[in-house]
Order: sequence, then C-alpha cells, then structure tokens
Amino acid sequence: MKNTRKFLPALIVLIVLAMASYGCGGDSQSKENGEDDKEPVVPVEVAAVKSGDISAYFTGTANVEAEEETGVVAKVSGVVEELYVEEGDFVKAGAVLAKLDDEMIAVQLEQAKAEMKKQENNFERNKNLHEKQLVSTEVFQQVKFEYARQKAAYDLAELSLKYTSIKTPISGVVAERKIKVGNMVLQNQDIFRVSGLDPLVAILHVPERQLERMKPGQKAVLHIDALGKIDFSGSIKRISPVIDARTGTIKVTVEIDDPTGRVRPGMFSRVKIIYNVHAGTTLAPKDAIIAEDRESAVFVVQDSTAYKRTVVLGYTNTTHVEILEGLMPGDTIVTTGKSNLKDSTKVEIVTAGGNK
Repeated sequence: MKNTRKFLPALIVLIVLAMASYGCGGDSQSKENGEDDKEPVVPVEVAAVKSGDISAYFTGTANVEAEEETGVVAKVSGVVEELYVEEGDFVKAGAVLAKLDDEMIAVQLEQAKAEMKKQENNFERNKNLHEKQLVSTEVFQQVKFEYARQKAAYDLAELSLKYTSIKTPISGVVAERKIKVGNMVLQNQDIFRVSGLDPLVAILHVPERQLERMKPGQKAVLHIDALGKIDFSGSIKRISPVIDARTGTIKVTVEIDDPTGRVRPGMFSRVKIIYNVHAGTTLAPKDAIIAEDRESAVFVVQDSTAYKRTVVLGYTNTTHVEILEGLMPGDTIVTTGKSNLKDSTKVEIVTAGGNK
C-alpha cells in the first residue's frame, strides 16, 4: 500500500504530460488542415449605382374637393310635386331638379294680372285727360304710381311661379338630395347639393417656410389611396396671398388632372409638389445607405470584397438617394446583408431568391 502511494504522484504527472502532448498534436493537425485560418465569407445582395433624375418635393395630405360646389335652395315655399333627378345624376347648369305645387301661385298670378290690366287702363285714360288738362297732375301721378305698383306685384307673382321649378346654378353631379315628393319646403331651404367634377382640387396647408418654393403652375403628383397604385398628375392652381397666423401655414390649391374620371370629392390623397429637379445625377438605392452619426456610408464590392466608403447625400425619393460624393455610376454596392460586414470583408453575391 505504501508503494502505491509513492508511485501515484508520478502517474498523475505522466497523465498530464500525455494530455498536453495530445492537445498540441491536435492544434498542429488543425493548423495543417487550414481550418482556423480560413476567412468567413458573408452572403450579400447588391445593386448597381446608376445615373438618372431625382426631384425635391414637398409632401402633404388633403381630401379631394370640387372646385365648384353649391347647395340648391327653394326660392319659394311649397309642396314637392315632382323630382327629376337622383343622387349621382349629372346635371347641366339651369336644369330643373324638382317641381313644387304651383296651383295657388298660378291663381295669384292671374289675380295680379287682372288687377294690373285694370290699373293699366286707368293709367291710359288719366294720361289722356292729363294731356288735355282735365285732371290735375297730382291725380295723374297717383294713378301712375298705382299702375307701377300693380305691375311690380304681377312681375313678382310671375317670378314666384317660375321659381316653383327648382334649377341648379352649376353643372355637376347631384351629391345629395334632401327632399321627397310630398315634403313641404320653405323659402331658402337647402334641398339639393351639386358638386362639379371638373376641375377637382386638393387644398394643402403648407408651412410658411416652404412658401418661397411654391409657385403657380408647379407640377404635383397625387396618390389616391382608394384607387390603388394609380398616381394622378396635377399642378398648383393658386396660392393664398395671406398666411394663417394661428397655424403658420398658407393655403395652396392643387388642381387634379383626372382623365379616368374615377376621382371623387371627399377621397383622401397624398400630394407631392415638385419644386426642383436634378437631372443626370448619381443615384443609389436607399437600402444601401448606412447612417452613422452625422455621416453616411455604403459598402462597395470589388473582387468579392466589401469596402466601406463614406458618401455625401443629396435629394431623396421613395426608392433612391442622390450621391453627391463617394460613388460613380456603375459601382456595385451592398443592399442586403450590410449589417454583417466590416471594411474589407469577403462576400458572396446572391440574388434576392437566395441563388448565386
């Protein structure tokens, strides 16, 4: 037992040395195979820098409105006898929309006409007598006044009869009908709403700091959410001469060009007013840009290696950014996978579908 204890420390030392020797041999073998020295390759997607045009624009939102819109009112009181239009119908200026019961007004007109004829005959008789100096000037003037008064009453009754036919003052679409046959309407009651569909406008409230960039006639692009991916062109029709002191904004009216006839008042629109264009400039995909503090950078791929390069940006749109310094058209830059890269990283270019 004592002999075993004497040999135990020596045995432990031998085991440790054997393990160390095996470890060194394993490292050597790994190095011989070159596995630790192999540099990792990062898969990336790339795009080419190109040359093109890019615009600077102001963006805002607005509901589409009819440039011409009016409420049609009843000019006389009466019961609705007939309706000639429904909501959605197109009407021309002067078209009759509805008819009121005119029986009583027609009777009043006949009464006024008879009384006017009576006063007219009286006026003619007194006129001849006055010329022969058989009646005084005072009597003649009184008869003349009564005739003029009765003629005005007749004209008013005739106008009231005419007003039983309710007409639209503008051309457009009947946006709202507020009455039914048999309803009693009062004078000046709003009974229809007519909206003109040409032109349609979008009214923006632009911050006053943008005022110097806005001019009548400037081009605009409008996207109507309800109509999908279709964009409509437009232009600034007018700019208000005053600034709203409460909001610090100015009203800008954009006229919409709608050859499809699909845009309707009330639709929500996103408006871009273009105030400058850089033609033939260097453009890079927005996905390639890396924002770092106050600088921007990209990874440029050359000979399967990604090199980090600082760039100076200009105008930006929804897909591309203008490069003022740092890139040239034709350069290949990383769009996807850039978060895994460092300067001089080896890369493998793949397509969006994952193929080489």
